[in-house]
Amino acid sequence: MTGLSSSMYKSTFPTRMAGWFQKYKLHHIPFWIGYNYLWWVVAMGNPFTAANNILFTPLASKFIFYLVFQTLAVYFNLYYLIPKFLEKGHFVTYILCLLATIAVTASLIVPGYHLGAYIAGMTLDELYGKANHNLIHMVVGGPLSSTIAVITLAMSIKLTKNWLQTRQRQQALEKEKLETELNFLKYQFNPHFLFNSINSIFFLIHKDPDVASASLAKFSELLRHQLYECNDHEIPLSKEITYLENFIELEKLRQNENIRVTFELESTGTEPLGIAPFILMTFLENAFKHVSKHHHEPNWIDIKLSLTGQKLDFWIANSTSADGNGEVVNYGGIGLKNVRRRLDLIYPGKYELRINDEPGHFEVHFTVMLEIVVLNQEAQIA
Repeated sequence: MTGLSSSMYKSTFPTRMAGWFQKYKLHHIPFWIGYNYLWWVVAMGNPFTAANNILFTPLASKFIFYLVFQTLAVYFNLYYLIPKFLEKGHFVTYILCLLATIAVTASLIVPGYHLGAYIAGMTLDELYGKANHNLIHMVVGGPLSSTIAVITLAMSIKLTKNWLQTRQRQQALEKEKLETELNFLKYQFNPHFLFNSINSIFFLIHKDPDVASASLAKFSELLRHQLYECNDHEIPLSKEITYLENFIELEKLRQNENIRVTFELESTGTEPLGIAPFILMTFLENAFKHVSKHHHEPNWIDIKLSLTGQKLDFWIANSTSADGNGEVVNYGGIGLKNVRRRLDLIYPGKYELRINDEPGHFEVHFTVMLEIVVLNQEAQIA
């Protein structure tokens, strides 16, 4: 047992260390050491002379001051100033804070020159030369210019990395969108659904022509939305709501069951906001698919949709049969895991999904921050 525990510890230790290094960005340290060393090589013209000065002379203090304070300035800019000001559109505040960070960093590096002279027991003139230790050179010629250079380099690397990640996420989203559309066409608008809907409308033609006409119009709008209006990454929220309403009416007609459906809509002015197609429909279709089929007890589906600013709050709950629990999270064949993955791709960090599965009751609460959608001219005309 001791040997087994020891071997397991040895096998997991590198993984844990790698995670620790990743969390605290410690794997960046060799990069910044190499970056600063390269500047010393350029300045001194010889890699061995640069290494000797850094390792075995009082100039090491100057190197350490450059390394530590410029690295801190880089991460202060990347992980505080940019998220807090630049990404939120506060450009003037960001520029002022960045300039202040550069000035403070350059000022903090200057004592490294004096510390090196103190350790060596020499004056600044003797250690650096008269032309290399004056105030203008120590602040502007060295620390200030190199701090600007290192922050510019770090921002370039960060922006390039973000661009590559965004591109990869967009490609994954395109693939996921195609797979999701195929799944919905297969599981939701399958021949069984189409046949029952058309068949119900056919019998209504003789029983109640007005209701049949209205149902046929809803059925037409449903197919039109499915085939033509949901091909973009985002569609107007108002159209998605109309789609949900049409689907509810057709499902009530198609199932012809004792199901009470309520749909509360608390939103106005939804036209400027867009939402990815099939997001809300996923939960609605699941509710109709797995709603209880009791003969002597109520069968119900309750839906609430509210909009506060750009925050969409969608809540849906349905009654379930005692033997139906465990299946209601499959969402028309695409699976809860796939639903969450698609939401992670479309709305990373902008949504919350809570699911409550209890005996006789299944509930989904979905909130998301929407963005204003820009419609092309053809969509506006349609």
